[in-house]
Amino acid sequence: MPSPKLPADRGPLSAAVLRALTGGSIGFPEVDDDPYGEDLQLALHLCYELHYRGWAGVDDAWEWDPDLLRLRAELERAFLAGLKSDVDGGEDVTGTVDQLLVEPVDGSGVSHFLAERGQWWHVREFFAHRSIYHLKEADPHAWVIPRLSGRAKAALVAVEFDEFGGGRAERVHAQLFADLLAAAGMDPGYLAYLEQVPAEMLATVNLMSLCGLHRGLRGALVGHFAAAEITTAPSARRMAAALRRLGAKPACVEFYTEHIEADAVHEQIMRRDVLDDLLAREPELAADVVFGIQATEVLEQRLGERMLSAWQEGSTSLRG
Repeated sequence: MPSPKLPADRGPLSAAVLRALTGGSIGFPEVDDDPYGEDLQLALHLCYELHYRGWAGVDDAWEWDPDLLRLRAELERAFLAGLKSDVDGGEDVTGTVDQLLVEPVDGSGVSHFLAERGQWWHVREFFAHRSIYHLKEADPHAWVIPRLSGRAKAALVAVEFDEFGGGRAERVHAQLFADLLAAAGMDPGYLAYLEQVPAEMLATVNLMSLCGLHRGLRGALVGHFAAAEITTAPSARRMAAALRRLGAKPACVEFYTEHIEADAVHEQIMRRDVLDDLLAREPELAADVVFGIQATEVLEQRLGERMLSAWQEGSTSLRG
């Protein structure tokens, strides 16, 4: 499994991380005030990727380097502070989950745009953005498994089993998305579009990694997973319609039809078996679950606004 190539920096923080990883001096500047900025989000992504496939030419020992972990902790504090200031918070898990099932009245989301009037270049840009997420789909959530017990653990593993193809390598959801990229004439390589995607996309993946790597954020990670599973089926249905309208190849459509079926079932499992059991065992995690759901929605909304505002002006939503 080859490691991806290091990207170019986007500012002093990411430049300092890259300099350290490539054998230069270890010295890190003060953390930027913008928790959602290009520099901070890339710096976090560089650190987090050491826990996945690593980076080409970078020693694996950097994964647990004390100095790099100290910088990562500062980046995480800034990111978390920004998120916590942008969510409503609370402990009403049921009400927060129910809100996920409410479709926007004006049909203003990205999948609505693509289904109704999206062009092929819009779809390809969407694929490029989502490749950063889908080519590691379900991997960050696996970190929560040893931190759960009982019915919540068994049910979450059942959902993950589906995400990982039910034991069939060719049906792993990340592989299905790689097949989608190839069918769309795009690069199916892991992090192939890292240089092109903006901070808004990196932040959605960084949230998963942040919650996955910290046991204290296990409730937030379960909330994130629930939000992802509950909201996927309706948007996947619209994406399948958009791709059929545009005459996309079957492998492109298949990724979304797979999610229409799978996530409709996963929604019920996450609500009734994972969340209910987790909160029965650890009711003090209710606020963290709510945070995970709301933070996911905040970041997805920021990404959607980035894409839609660019497309409505006839310009690219990608960097450069």
